[in-house]
Amino acid sequence: MKEIFEENIGLLIHDVARLLRVLYDRQMASIGLTRSQWWLLTYLFFKDGINQSELAILMDMEKAPLSRLLDRMEKKGWVSRKNESKDRRTKSIYLSESVKPLISSMRDKAANYRSESLSVLTNKDLNKLKDILQILKKDLTSKI
Repeated sequence: MKEIFEENIGLLIHDVARLLRVLYDRQMASIGLTRSQWWLLTYLFFKDGINQSELAILMDMEKAPLSRLLDRMEKKGWVSRKNESKDRRTKSIYLSESVKPLISSMRDKAANYRSESLSVLTNKDLNKLKDILQILKKDLTSKI
């Protein structure tokens, strides 16, 4: 059975995601953010107060490198870690007030970037793509 490289769905999904990340990196570099910084800030924008273990899973990072990243972000005054349970090892991560203007700039750039990079799709196509990706994500997540 002969496979066609350009039609391999796994490679297509990977390549589109990679290209979107690389181009987004350029947008975020213009406001002084590295990939790991914008990635973390984006997750916290949507899930402020998430615990560190759950954040590591979402970001697909080992706990030690995430802890080091959080250390650096804490030193900048962008995030804080709080013990909120009886288990002192469990820490929740919060965005600080001082990072909110940077987050606002980041989210504005993200909205513009998404609009530009997905402009080749109609709204109907974009909604269908989101629906299909959500179905795949839910199914694949159930298998982990």
